[in-house]
Amino acid sequence: MARVEIPSTRKQAGYMYASQSRCSILSEIGAFAQVAPDIVTLQNLIVSIIPERLTYYNWAGFYMLDPDDPEMLVLGPFHGAPTEHDRIPVSQGICGAAVAQNDTVIVDNVNADPRYLACSLETRSEIVVPIRAHGKVIGEIDIDSHELAAFSREDREFPEQCAEVVGAFLERTQTAPSDSK
Repeated sequence: MARVEIPSTRKQAGYMYASQSRCSILSEIGAFAQVAPDIVTLQNLIVSIIPERLTYYNWAGFYMLDPDDPEMLVLGPFHGAPTEHDRIPVSQGICGAAVAQNDTVIVDNVNADPRYLACSLETRSEIVVPIRAHGKVIGEIDIDSHELAAFSREDREFPEQCAEVVGAFLERTQTAPSDSK
C-alpha cells in the first residue's frame, strides 16, 4: 500500500495545494489560449484566475512594450490594488530590469531593493517574468505578494510557463513586427 505523506504544518499544506493549483491553472490557461479571441481576453483570464487560486499572489498584471516606444512598458490587464505606474521606462524598476536583462527577476524583499518602484505598502516580494514572441521580449507578467520571500522555484517556473503560453498566442495570432519602419 502506498504511503500518504501528511504535511506537518499549515504552510507545507498550503505549498502542496499551490503546486496542484499551478498545474490546474496552467492547464486552463493553455486550453483557453486555443480559443481566446484576442490577447486582452487571454490576459484578463490569467490575471483573474491566478490570484483567485494562489492567494499569496496579491497582485498580478501585464506590462507590454509600447509599440511606438520600445523603451516604455505600458500597463495592461491587472488584478489587485490600482497602481500609479501605468508606464514604466525599461531603465527603471524591477519591471524594467526584467525586460532589460531578458530574464526573470525575483525579489524576496522589495524594501531592500533600490530598484523597487513602490506601488503598495503591503507588497513584500515580487516576481517579474519576460514574455517573448518572435524572438524578442515584448512584455512581462508582474506578480506581487504581501509575504516576504513568497516565490519558490515552482513559483518561478509557473509564471514562466504562463509567459510562454502568452508568447505562443501572440506568435500564432499576430505577424512579427518588422525592424524597419
